[in-house]
Amino acid sequence: MNKPRKRDAVRTRNAILRAATAEFAAKGLGGGRTDDIARRAGVNKRMIYHYFGNKEGLYLEVLENVYKEIRDREKELNLDDTDPMESMRNLVRFSCRYFLENPYFVNILSNENIHEARYVRKSAVIRGMHSPLVDMIRKVLDRGVAEGDFRANVDPVRLYITIAALGFFYHSNTHTLSAIFGRDLQGRAALRGWENHAIAVVLGYLRP
Repeated sequence: MNKPRKRDAVRTRNAILRAATAEFAAKGLGGGRTDDIARRAGVNKRMIYHYFGNKEGLYLEVLENVYKEIRDREKELNLDDTDPMESMRNLVRFSCRYFLENPYFVNILSNENIHEARYVRKSAVIRGMHSPLVDMIRKVLDRGVAEGDFRANVDPVRLYITIAALGFFYHSNTHTLSAIFGRDLQGRAALRGWENHAIAVVLGYLRP
């Protein structure tokens, strides 16, 4: 008797999270409105407060959810199953494509940086997600050093920041960069060229 109710609760929470992700990506925390989120989700606004407490509680869970999505996708790369050079190519390629295919992630992270990571700092969940990521990169680096592909003493955190920056900056600033340089940076050839450039930059840095 309780199973349908539980499924409805999960469905309602997920609908609210999807709607809130779209709302906060478009308008930020300050501009996002619970009325609009409820309308997007097709629920009574009281459900937002029932499940998330308040708008800030909902925003924090959105942050945790979008970070979880990218960390889960990174795990699916199975970087331990390929040689170190190919593993690093796959990680860079994934990063570039993820920011392209998930612009809401770029917008939400940009908004959170405006808030100086105030809400990320509140989340032990988000911080806990990054240790496995760092360990994964460290293992690839160690294998690369052992096989003579990579130089030693590369900081995995700095390397990941470099990889993320190559993808994030390109896509978060694509409109202004396109206008400034008179190029369509979102065209297929431009995107593939940037992806190859990012891979070359990272592999060049790692070369012994």
